[in-house]
Amino acid sequence: ALRREKKEPTMENMFAIATRYFDVFKEDIVMLNIKTPQFMPRASEHVQGMIAYVETLLDKDYAYKTSDGIYFDTAKFPNYGILGGSSSEEHSRIGASKEKRSPKDFALWKFNTEMGWDAPWGKGFPGWHIECTAMATRYLGKTFDIHTGGIDHIAIHHNNEIAQAEAANNKPYARYWLHNEFITIDGKRIGKSEGNAITLRQLIDRGVNPLAYRYWLLTGHYRSPVNFTWEALRAAQTAFTRAQKIFADLK
Repeated sequence: ALRREKKEPTMENMFAIATRYFDVFKEDIVMLNIKTPQFMPRASEHVQGMIAYVETLLDKDYAYKTSDGIYFDTAKFPNYGILGGSSSEEHSRIGASKEKRSPKDFALWKFNTEMGWDAPWGKGFPGWHIECTAMATRYLGKTFDIHTGGIDHIAIHHNNEIAQAEAANNKPYARYWLHNEFITIDGKRIGKSEGNAITLRQLIDRGVNPLAYRYWLLTGHYRSPVNFTWEALRAAQTAFTRAQKIFADLK
């Protein structure tokens, strides 16, 4: 995001751009009539909790230090990959490291001498996975009922969350996992490289009620992929308007 907006990679700029997207998200959920969560934590406000998790995992010998960070040792956790879908080839998002004991081992902390937060093992940034576990257990408890996310989170992100949480706390993490399928646009995946993302404001500019979009989403099962087209959305708006009229006539 910083590169797209041609901004310097500083902590201040990262926080500013995150705040802007966070504010847009909060506005969107109001327009979609989604109940606002009791807590909406930000990762930057919970770094100390993440550091505490990493310390626990190091103390319990589930983690080890390399020249570029602290890694979780997946071989020490027998149930690693319990959700399925995991393979060695998929664990190269942050690049190969010759110091990793296994390709599946994942970063709990990445060193950075120029930016980040101070930690007992060195300055840097928390790993992507430890952020979610630290915040989820902070507000929901060490064991909670439902964890949601996209199907793309199953293989790596959610398997990693389970491993680090249960290794640290010696308790089940989430009792139920609900994973939603993707939305495609005209049969194509939504992505930065495709440049085909549509915002809620663009729908409004074209005369679409945000609740009509929500109505369209509810016509499909959350575990089934759905394909967005303007024709489908217009049909959903017509059906939504008709339902509103019928409801109004019942009063």
